[in-house]
Amino acid sequence: QVQLVESGGGSVQAGGSLKLSCAASGTLYATNVMSWYRQAPGKQRELVADIKASTTNYADSAKDRFKIAREYVKKIVTLQMDSLKPEDPAVYYCHARTYKAVWGQGTQVTVSP
Repeated sequence: QVQLVESGGGSVQAGGSLKLSCAASGTLYATNVMSWYRQAPGKQRELVADIKASTTNYADSAKDRFKIAREYVKKIVTLQMDSLKPEDPAVYYCHARTYKAVWGQGTQVTVSP
């Protein structure tokens, strides 16, 4: 059974950077899609980026600013977020697409002006 634990959230000034990490336990394969989602207050949860093997996909809001990466041996998925904007604050969730959807508990990101 896969479990996910996120870390790395925090508060940063606009223009700053944060790196989120998602540590997975259980069996995962390169073909399992790993994703980062975010949910801001009053808004729906939205996809930020995902990765399957070496293929990555980004939401328009994340392109050219965020980078998703995966370390297979350590079972870690990271999200490097640069040039953070006031519209980026949210709870960021790690997600694994296995035979069922698996979610982490989320990590809060705050961006101050």
